Parts: sequence; structure tokens; C-alpha cells
Amino acid sequence: MEKCKEAVSRLERRGVRPTANRVLVLEAILSASQAVSLADIEAILGTVDRSSVFRTLCLFVKHHLVHAIDDGSGSVKYEACDSRGDCSVSDMHTHFYCEVCHRTFCLKTIGVPVVDLPAGFVTHSINYIVKGVCDKCSAAGLSAE
Repeated sequence: MEKCKEAVSRLERRGVRPTANRVLVLEAILSASQAVSLADIEAILGTVDRSSVFRTLCLFVKHHLVHAIDDGSGSVKYEACDSRGDCSVSDMHTHFYCEVCHRTFCLKTIGVPVVDLPAGFVTHSINYIVKGVCDKCSAAGLSAE
């Protein structure tokens, strides 16, 4: 019940009508321990069709409820923006893609490098990915080779 209230509150703060599907998708993202793909969300929900989930994710990105992460795996991952609903460039952080288990982790304490663009260029987002082997796979002696 608490997750539902949080999801509804976040949707309303960003001006998005909290329909049942939107609440379910946002709850799935909020409850995930790492960034999730469209397929991950489908598996979590089971009852919501792929096109509805995809449209919902596009709406969430547009309204800065989630940000999209292209980790190079061929499957875009999604992560909830902070509780204020902000997903500005200054809030972006580093992501880590494990080449063994294929999970994408958010490293929220590691900011993205500052990029000094030429005059006239405007940054809208930054996608900073570090690739390697995560702590669990490394501890298990697994490698990406």
C-alpha cells in the first residue's frame, strides 16, 4: 500500500494522471534493485501488455519520472528519478553494466564527468556507462571472457 501511495504521489507531482497501469509500472520500477528493461517490467507485471508498458515508459521519460539508460546491451534500461521527480543533467550519475550477469547498476554516488561543450551546444542528457564484472560475479570467480 505504501508503494502505491508513493507511485501515485510521484505521478501527480509530474502532472501525469495515475491510471492503474501507470501506477503498476512505476511501482515495478521503484521496487527493482537495479535498472530494469521493458522485458523485466513485463515479467514483473505479467498482466500488462508490452505496448502499454512501452507507451507508459515513454510518457515517464517525457515527464522526468524515469530516465532511460542505454548500456550497450541492446535493451534500454529504466530507473526512477529521485523522489522530487527531477532528472536533470546535474542529477545524472554513473551506471555499471556487468558483462557476466548482464545487469545494470546505478552508482548514484558517482557523478558523471563534466563535459565542456563548444558554444551553442546544449546538453539534455548524459549516458555514462562503466562495463566490467559486478561484485557478486567477481566474488563467484566469474569473468566476462
